[in-house]
Order: sequence, then structure tokens, then C-alpha cells
Amino acid sequence: MTDSASTPALRLLGTPADELRIAAVGTSEVIRVARGSSVPGTDEARAVHAKIDMHHHFCAPQWRDWAVHHGLVKPERLPPWTRLDTDAAIRFMDDTGITTAVLKPMLPARYRSSAQLREAINITLQSMIEVAQSHPGRFSYYVPLFLDDPEASSWAVRRGLGQLGAVGVNVTANYGGVYLGDPAYDRLFHELNEHAAVVDTHPHNLPDGPPGGPGAPGASTVPGIPNFMCDFLLDTTRAAVNMISRRTLDRFPDISVVLPHAGGFLPYIATRLQALGRFCEPRVEPAAVRDHLSRFYYDTAGPMAPAATLLEHVPADHVLFGTDWPAAPADTVTDLALPALEADPAFTPEQLQGIYHDNAMRLIPQLATA
Repeated sequence: MTDSASTPALRLLGTPADELRIAAVGTSEVIRVARGSSVPGTDEARAVHAKIDMHHHFCAPQWRDWAVHHGLVKPERLPPWTRLDTDAAIRFMDDTGITTAVLKPMLPARYRSSAQLREAINITLQSMIEVAQSHPGRFSYYVPLFLDDPEASSWAVRRGLGQLGAVGVNVTANYGGVYLGDPAYDRLFHELNEHAAVVDTHPHNLPDGPPGGPGAPGASTVPGIPNFMCDFLLDTTRAAVNMISRRTLDRFPDISVVLPHAGGFLPYIATRLQALGRFCEPRVEPAAVRDHLSRFYYDTAGPMAPAATLLEHVPADHVLFGTDWPAAPADTVTDLALPALEADPAFTPEQLQGIYHDNAMRLIPQLATA
């Protein structure tokens, strides 16, 4: 199995110079304070705005080289942001007051065997370890799991959580149309429960696929509307509702599930789900809806909608700061998402302190020793 520790240091892979001009220029006071500008304030005031980014994408250059070599991906089909290196991440983090980012690994390909998938996971894990060790305190990382391969996923849990110091696992909302919460995943969730694991989720394209079927990867389901605009939010919502229906958090009480993008549409259909959940199979009781909504965690990657509806159903200490960088461009984070979060009247200053930093520390105490 390839050991990526022997590959070259992380670098830019053919990124044109204009793609590097992404340095964030923040517009809110919180960014200027976090960067240590001339704005007056105590050390305590500065600490208030230190952020932990719980939604920070990462595509390992070593994985990219390996996947191209094996004919698993075509470089031109990957998003341009997958070429950005750790130096770009550090610049973005410094510009936005992020002290630590938890890496969400991206290794999108159709693997030909379980052994090849394990190799891809191992390369990615070794790359993230290299990043974390090269920048002490700045990065932690999740283990990527592919739940449609139970054996490889079980191995990844043992290797990543048990041996290599990952702070949780990253899964997608569905695998081939089989959504989180399905009994097919129970064996692995038992393992995750034994680890009291943080299970970070992320949406993808809806399983029915775009016009043209599986042969049209990356195409929009609705022409002209990118899938991340609507379909991703529905993908997360479907997974959350299925986990509620299957009482996932009751059956595996020691895991913590993080829903991205403020839970997709879930907060907005909570009342509808309570009223009409009896038509689901298995039946969803209103109490189960309320209970699961209060136990899920939600990140702010987006930018998310104003938080009033979210906080009608979710405790503020279950909201986590996330940027979605670099999938979300730096100016989206600095000029839209961060100022909107700062100005949201639904959050008190104390709640914002929790969202930026404290809630993540309570969820993942290992971040204190990253």
C-alpha cells in the first residue's frame, strides 16, 4: 500500500496564478480584531473571536497525483479549488481569524476494489497528518469513510480513530441512494458508537442523478442551477429525516452527528415533519423529531439563512462555525457569511463565542491539544 509520507511536500498542482488571488479581505470588525490589527481591545476580546472552522475542505495533492496516475480522475474534471495548497489555507485562516481548521477530506473517484479504496484513504490520512504536523495547532482532520464498502470503512475507523489521531469521521448523506440511518450501516455505526465518534456529514448530488443518467457526472439536475444550490440541501435533509425515522441517535447514543449548512431544509420543515411524520415508514413521532433536532449539531457553512428558525428548534450550543472554504470562495466567507453571522440578531455575543470556538471545544476536546 502506498505510504504518502514518502511523497513530495504539499504544493500547488498546476494552479494558474490568477487562481491564487483569493486572499480574503474581511469587512467585519470581528475579522480585523481576530487578525490583530490596530483596533484597540484586550486579549480577552481578541480571544472571543478566535475561530475553529469545522467545515474546511481538503483535497490531498498526493491523492490527486495517485488518482491521476491510476486513471481514476481527470484533473480537468476536478474543481479548480482542489489545486490549492496548505499555504493558501493558512492565508485564508489568518485573514478570517481561524485558529484551527478540521479538514474534511475529499477523494472523489470510483474505486475498482476495496484494496484500492484503502490505499486512497491511507494516502489522504498520511497527507493530513503531514499538514497537521507541519503547522502545529492549526489543523485537525476527519477520517473519510465510504459506507458502501463496510470492510474498508471499518478498517479506516480502526486506523484513523484508533491509531492516527483523527478527531472524527466524514461521511456523505447517501451512498447509491442508501441514506444515513439505513440499517445497512448499523454494523459500522456500532463501531463508531464504541469510539463515541463525531460523525461529520456532507451532501452530494441526489441519487437519481442529472439528465443523461450516470454518464453525465457533475451535470446539474436542473440545467443552469448548480446542484450545490438546492440539491445538496435536500440531500442533507433526507439523511437527517431518515436518521430521525430510524432513531439513529437513540440506537447509537454515544455518537455526535454534525449536519452541514445549518441542517439543510430540516429546521424549516420541522413542524411539517412533526405533523406528518406518521406517514413515514417507520412512523416518526413528534417527540422523536424534537429530540433529534436538539441532539444533532449544525455548522454555519453556507452562508446560512438567518438563524431565528434554526434556534426555534436547536440549542445554540449545538451550532458550530464552518466556512466551506475553499469550495466557498474566500470573498463569500469574508464579505457575506461572516458579516451576516456577526450581525444576526438571533445570536447573543455569548452564543457567538460558543459558535466560533467553545461549542467545538466541548464537542471535540482533542482540539485543545491539536
